[in-house]
Amino acid sequence: MEKCAAGEKEIEMMDVTGKKVLVFGSGISGIGAVKLLETHGAKVVLYDGNNALKAEEVKERLTLGSRAEVVIGTFPEELLAELDLVVLSPGVPTDLPIVEAMKAQKIRVIGEIELAYQYGRGDVLAITGTNGKTTTTSLLGEIMKNYQDDVYVVGNIGNPYTIVADDMTDQTITVAEMSSFQLETIDSFRPKVSAILNFTPDHLNRHHTMEAYVNAKKNIARNQTEEDFCILNYEDELTREFGKKIRAKVLYFSSRHTLEEGIYLEEGKIILAYGKKQEVCAVEDLKILGTHNYENVMAAAAMAYVYGVPMDVIRKSVKAFGGVEHRIEYVTEKNGVAYYNDSKGTNPDAAIKGIQAMNRPTVLIGGGYDKDSVYTEWIESFDGKVKKLILVGETKEKIARDADACGFHDYVFADTFEEAVLLAAKTAENGDAVLLSPACASWGMFPNYEVRGEKFKEIVNSL
Repeated sequence: MEKCAAGEKEIEMMDVTGKKVLVFGSGISGIGAVKLLETHGAKVVLYDGNNALKAEEVKERLTLGSRAEVVIGTFPEELLAELDLVVLSPGVPTDLPIVEAMKAQKIRVIGEIELAYQYGRGDVLAITGTNGKTTTTSLLGEIMKNYQDDVYVVGNIGNPYTIVADDMTDQTITVAEMSSFQLETIDSFRPKVSAILNFTPDHLNRHHTMEAYVNAKKNIARNQTEEDFCILNYEDELTREFGKKIRAKVLYFSSRHTLEEGIYLEEGKIILAYGKKQEVCAVEDLKILGTHNYENVMAAAAMAYVYGVPMDVIRKSVKAFGGVEHRIEYVTEKNGVAYYNDSKGTNPDAAIKGIQAMNRPTVLIGGGYDKDSVYTEWIESFDGKVKKLILVGETKEKIARDADACGFHDYVFADTFEEAVLLAAKTAENGDAVLLSPACASWGMFPNYEVRGEKFKEIVNSL
């Protein structure tokens, strides 16, 4: 077992004193970036291109006493000549014309993750991948909190890194969920232990090509050295091959193969072979369902172990872990029907995992915002489990066409989300499950998948 050493990062901390810095995006991470920059003496302009926002209301969300200028709507191009640095929020595409203009002016453009990393201290354990990030990050966070007190869980999981960066010490362990959007704009970001869980098509409306999407994810290991570790999925061809090309020490996890060195699933048990062979736990002792979750457990356990966490702490933590809200979350059982909230299944591959975890005949609710996905593999994964598919949102006709092409015709349309849930409840019989696993984003119907999941639970609990 090798223990990663804590200590100061081998980079020179960014000096923004007196510098004019633009924070692009007024969401929660943008607000955090403004606070962090002002704490370190920067003159900040907070910009958001959304004309529907009101500058006064955005200003109210800033720290009391903030002197940041708030600009809404069309970007004032005369500002370009004044800027020393630009910090992009994750939701801001890097290929926007105004961002390209900033780069053309030789203005340094970074993301909020890079900003936070510059000021944060201690060690970072970072997770990316298309699916399973939140579960793996949450579990690893629990393991590390059971190991020591000074732990922060940040990033795409909903807790901005920038908000807590200044509170960190050399003994801090930061567990970070990293999206492709966040990893696009890193510079020096270097985790002691990283993990890439898988690569499947997602966010192609933003990245345009699968290659660009994959390359953004791979950035998580870009700055790692032989002193660091990268945990990779042996069953994903892209991650397996990536492991041959990076400087970090690689440890694979596998749900299908026995590995000479790595962590794997064998006869219902999770086995770690690293230095010595030892059992982590039996899957029947876990509270979370499905092979995909066993992979998440393996990734988190491997990350913790190579960092230096004792196996008894890891074992106790994974057995106690109850899963993540909105990810195959058990809601209740009514009239013999079990209800599961998998609102976080925002793409077909994630939604496949939801179906695979079901052990009952299932009434499935799907549809939402179109991220240029193809739904045939999702529909083919039904494998006789789905007795009825209830479709809602702007993708319902597109999904129906893919269903017809796959020979699945047991679908109906609903005009509203509430109608879809009520129809599912009416359709389901004693011994069935109702599963919300939309395979689509929530935008256009809800602000985010969390609100969609909460609405589902609210309707179900009122039945």
